[in-house]
Amino acid sequence: MLKNLLMLKRGDTGKVKLIDAGKSATRRLYEMGLNTGAPVTVVKNDAGPVIVCLAGNKVALGRGLAGKINLDIEDNGHA
Repeated sequence: MLKNLLMLKRGDTGKVKLIDAGKSATRRLYEMGLNTGAPVTVVKNDAGPVIVCLAGNKVALGRGLAGKINLDIEDNGHA
């Protein structure tokens, strides 16, 4: 199932499927490790930036940019 980061809750995991941002923003995300297929776990997604765990590191993303990152998630009972 494909969802963007803003749709996920704390503890949800998935793999990066598509980044639908501009050229420079996409390159910056790739340089931070958000490559296609990279496993991501949501640490915080309430008010303010979205914080994800990526390869053991925590990365804070603005809500606008987080909404452009689509993840392929496994349906584990969450809707």
